[in-house]
Amino acid sequence: MANISYKHFTLGVEEEYMVIDPESRELKSHKQKIVQEGQKIIKDKVKAEMHQAVVEVGTDICANIDEAFVDVATLRRTISGIAEELGLWIGASGTHPFSHWESQLITEHIRYNEIVNELQEAARSNLIFGLHVHVGMETREMAIHIANSARYFLPHIYALSTNSPFWEGRKTGYKSYRSKIFDKFPRTGIPDYFESIEAYDNYIKLLIKTNCIDNAKKVWWDLRVHPFFNTVEFRVCDVPLTVQETITIAALFQAICGKLYMLRSQNLNFMMYSRALLNENKWRASRYGIEGSLIDFGKEAEVNTRVLIYELLDFVDDVIPHFGSQHAISHVHKILENGTGADRQLKVYDETKSLESVVDYIHESFLYGL
Repeated sequence: MANISYKHFTLGVEEEYMVIDPESRELKSHKQKIVQEGQKIIKDKVKAEMHQAVVEVGTDICANIDEAFVDVATLRRTISGIAEELGLWIGASGTHPFSHWESQLITEHIRYNEIVNELQEAARSNLIFGLHVHVGMETREMAIHIANSARYFLPHIYALSTNSPFWEGRKTGYKSYRSKIFDKFPRTGIPDYFESIEAYDNYIKLLIKTNCIDNAKKVWWDLRVHPFFNTVEFRVCDVPLTVQETITIAALFQAICGKLYMLRSQNLNFMMYSRALLNENKWRASRYGIEGSLIDFGKEAEVNTRVLIYELLDFVDDVIPHFGSQHAISHVHKILENGTGADRQLKVYDETKSLESVVDYIHESFLYGL
């Protein structure tokens, strides 16, 4: 077999953080001060988001998972330090346990004004925090091929990332309620299969031509071939409590892309399944996290989610050495042992019966292990 290079599978990680008032533990507008101060130190790696209580950060293009770890850790430390000086806290969770979106201010910005104007309450209530992982691609043709196949694994990784069990002061019964809130937006969820990059580009062009969208960034799927960069962008996950979990998830997405690339270079392919079937697994992941079962469509049977995640680790095992990401991926075992962010938030709540204590835990986890 020809020697394959995996160098182009670079990584970029974006995280959305919540700004918290240490007194009330509610979400709080930072009046863009965190962004203004942050830009002095980390330039355009920090951005405002639609809601004023949200701060978004993004890494540089990282050659490997270790670079990504250093970058994400630095971003978390920097933002946390700035917030502290302003008398605020930072946390990472898919939803805030009890803050109500109605009382949250929207950032003054032409793009956000347009979105709110078009989507109305669906946009105003979209007070959620996600993790986006970009994996670099050789070409856009390869990107659409990998995106088509990678859709299958979205529910597995999403299950590991579940970190939003509460919404507006209620236990939702979901491990990730974030996706339920985001489902109100158009063009969300697991995308369809596209037979070529031309088919994908034509779809985008048609939406722009018919005034559905003004640019391709308004396609908010769980995974997309990025409109401007040579990357596949994975957008399905809740933002994790800790840096370590974020890095583990990024390493898994990178490894999945590497494995699908390896199969392709051996003239092999992964089975394609319809969006309707994949959505059954996504729903299960959002409801039960790693505690339930997902459907193995090859076997046409329900299988324990943990077992499927171990199978996924076996599937990508032979490409992990190319990425040097073994240490990052082995943390999956810890997540399976100690529970996802959602499981740990629920444990704190069960022990204390206090959502304020859950917020404290979210805040304390933000720099955990650094």
